[in-house]
Amino acid sequence: MLSSYRISTIKHSTSFSALSHLHLSRNVPRPPSQRSISQVKFISSQKIFHIQARGSRVVMSGWLAEAGKLVSGLRTAGDGRAGSEVMATAGKEATFGDTAPSWEELKLEVEKQQAARGVPPVNLEEGQTSAKALLRTFGEKGEPRIVFYRDHASWCPYCHKIWLQLEEKRIPYRVVKVNMNCYGDKSRDFLSKVPRGLLPAMEIDGEMYTESAVIAAQLESMFPAYSPLLPPKNSPDYAAAQKLLRLERQLFSEWMGWLTSGGGDARMRAVFTSVVDDVDAELARRGGPFFLGEELSLVDITFVPFLERMAASLYYYKGLRLAGAGASWPNLQRWWVALDKRATFRGMKSDYFTHCHDLPPQLGGCAFNEEGRKIAAMIDGEDGTSWHLPLEPLSWQSLEPISWEETPELDRLEAAAAVVGNNNAVVRFAARGCAPAGSRPVRAPLADPSADKNVTDQTIPAADAALRLVVAALLTNEGQQVSAPLASSAELNAAQASASLAYLRDRVGVPRDMAFPAARQFRAHLNSLIDNLTRV
Repeated sequence: MLSSYRISTIKHSTSFSALSHLHLSRNVPRPPSQRSISQVKFISSQKIFHIQARGSRVVMSGWLAEAGKLVSGLRTAGDGRAGSEVMATAGKEATFGDTAPSWEELKLEVEKQQAARGVPPVNLEEGQTSAKALLRTFGEKGEPRIVFYRDHASWCPYCHKIWLQLEEKRIPYRVVKVNMNCYGDKSRDFLSKVPRGLLPAMEIDGEMYTESAVIAAQLESMFPAYSPLLPPKNSPDYAAAQKLLRLERQLFSEWMGWLTSGGGDARMRAVFTSVVDDVDAELARRGGPFFLGEELSLVDITFVPFLERMAASLYYYKGLRLAGAGASWPNLQRWWVALDKRATFRGMKSDYFTHCHDLPPQLGGCAFNEEGRKIAAMIDGEDGTSWHLPLEPLSWQSLEPISWEETPELDRLEAAAAVVGNNNAVVRFAARGCAPAGSRPVRAPLADPSADKNVTDQTIPAADAALRLVVAALLTNEGQQVSAPLASSAELNAAQASASLAYLRDRVGVPRDMAFPAARQFRAHLNSLIDNLTRV
């Protein structure tokens, strides 16, 4: 059973285990001086340990009643910060004890809370849309006719389009995940089938198709019994759909030009927003909320991936709000709300942070204006509040708006379950934060496919214990601050733990790892423990 109790602050040791190199940075391409999230440095020649981290008020809390006796005697400064023992000084090293629940105990607690809250068992084949699914049957028997090749990280907008079409039509399919060029290599098997390496790709009855427009047309023509998403050919609505698809390409072109350009900002903004005006007018023309009226169509599915990325990237880089309170274009707002009601859309919806950092390596860079820089700090969690506990409730007025009712306790449970269910791999991935970069850098700064071989057994225990503390907090703390306990044995390196947690925090992918509300809770809980481990 998990419960809460008081614990003391971090302990220090006079021993000094040298970390020869430790550096984390988000490295957003433009400008290079911006978006540094968390840096951890070790200067071995001077034996000075310095951590730059986000600050927040620290409130101590506890974890597992059975883990040991209650520990009291917490010393804090008048502002609530842990006292002088919290931060390492010259010649000393911050340490913490491992009194967190085991992974097995956490697994049992997750299952207990899921049962108590009525969370249904995950059914990747027939249940809700999930980025983790490799087979979707929708209850049909037999081998699917379709093999869908899409990207691992759920970054590719053209894969997003075909994925949404498949889910809306409920056509059974298998998934084969393939690296995008910006974060890894493609397998020889895939390249033998698709020599140019294009994504998405789809095999239907043994025949391979590429290009999302071609694939979308094939799905409509070859699977007519599965929820048609286009009007009959030669009908007025079909002609309207073709016109709207051309409008989508125009919107895409103006977005790309503005997003990647550092000059002519006012002119490009005016041109882009005039096209959005046209989009808004088209959404009103047939009564809405969708482009062809009351029902979702392939037109909406084609607009979704890029409008989602436009809403994220233009707010972040240019300060233009396309969704949520304060945004113009009322019919576009109604469209967002209607999409939010669809489980398919929500199951593959990403978040602003993921999009704003996955787009530059795909596009070759994105350019800020002055309005964007102010927003970027909030989306990146560098403003001191947006990624810190306690979190403000999510709503349509939020920095990143949602139109459904938030359930923080279920979001924390989702985050905890995601980590517990793959804990060995997550711990090792987090421990990359203590290792040198891989030998084969890729264009995506948040991806490092060759880094795993540099992870050493020395750094795993601290990462493991810290991550279990965070998961326990997700399950018990009700959104309060996370702290590290004092223990008389098994002292662990706080620098290694904080570096590991920071590395993981900046690489939580939505929807690849979890939904946005769960990722928001997870990042904030990771930050809370980082703040405690690095507090001065």
